[in-house]
Amino acid sequence: MAGPSESNPARGLKEPEWASWPDRKLLDLRFCDLHLTIQGTALESRIDQLKRELKELGFRFRPFFWISNEWFTPDGTPGCAAPFYLIHPRLTELERSQVHEVEGGTPEWCMRILRHETGHAIDNAYQLRRRKRRQRLFGSSKTPYPEFYEPRPYSRSIVRHLEPSYALSHPDEDFAETFAVWMTPHSDWRRRYSAWPAIKKLDYMDELMNEIRKKPPINTRRTTVEPLRELTTTLREHYQVRRERLGLDAASTYDRDLKRLFPRQVDDPSGPGSADHFIREVHAEATRKVSRWTGEYKYIIRPVLTQIRERCRALKLGVNPQASETKEDFTLFLTAQTMKHVLNGRHREWL
Repeated sequence: MAGPSESNPARGLKEPEWASWPDRKLLDLRFCDLHLTIQGTALESRIDQLKRELKELGFRFRPFFWISNEWFTPDGTPGCAAPFYLIHPRLTELERSQVHEVEGGTPEWCMRILRHETGHAIDNAYQLRRRKRRQRLFGSSKTPYPEFYEPRPYSRSIVRHLEPSYALSHPDEDFAETFAVWMTPHSDWRRRYSAWPAIKKLDYMDELMNEIRKKPPINTRRTTVEPLRELTTTLREHYQVRRERLGLDAASTYDRDLKRLFPRQVDDPSGPGSADHFIREVHAEATRKVSRWTGEYKYIIRPVLTQIRERCRALKLGVNPQASETKEDFTLFLTAQTMKHVLNGRHREWL
């Protein structure tokens, strides 16, 4: 393994100067001035795990990675961009404060995304989209990406990986999601999808990967797209665009709804009687109901819950002890926020 980077203070190296800056100052820094590297970080350990999984499956291919401003795999490139905010805890903190969640911020979530992006990279490395059967099963890669896609959580023609309906967004996403399910250790996909039409795609994926895994890739170019070192955009400009795209600047309406739901003010924002304490007590039941009503996985709902709890603590909101319908009202609020999250908050600009 290569040596550790400055962004890994756990290894005894000096912290970057910006690590102690307040948000207002950090936001004025340009991406290229962060001087980040994957080496020596938690992200590198996740990538190493991905490469071990590929080795155990017998693949000669390994994707390469670079840092950019978000997750993506450029068309025709056998490599993947990973987001800057996973490189240093201070940037992770900033990401959460700006957009209320960190995509890939847990080990499990990060591995899900890495396997998905590897599906795109393998597709590019072996030029699989040219195959007629791949086109018949998944559709043409020439299909334009939609600005938004319509969630259909009960569709059984697709697999479930990043999100219940994400594979419906584009044929290439369907392929990458199917690959990720096929690749995931102990996913037991044959049993899980045995009665679903999606099993045809998984069986084809199994056949296709068995054919190519020991072959060298056709496309070996290592061209990076929008590497962080070339981005002169400031973090403030970046987050202004993202917050507008995600609709997060409608925070005043969000806060007003929370204050109606939890009308009391408390001194201890996490103590008894606080909204945060209330949510901790009801979150399991509420999450179960919202998952059943919307068809969304619980891991999709959890970051929404986290955002609500963080905002309740910031506002020091408390529960009205006389309001018997608070649990029902909260579950409805969580349902509405989850659907907004799915429809508006998890869409990317594609290359």
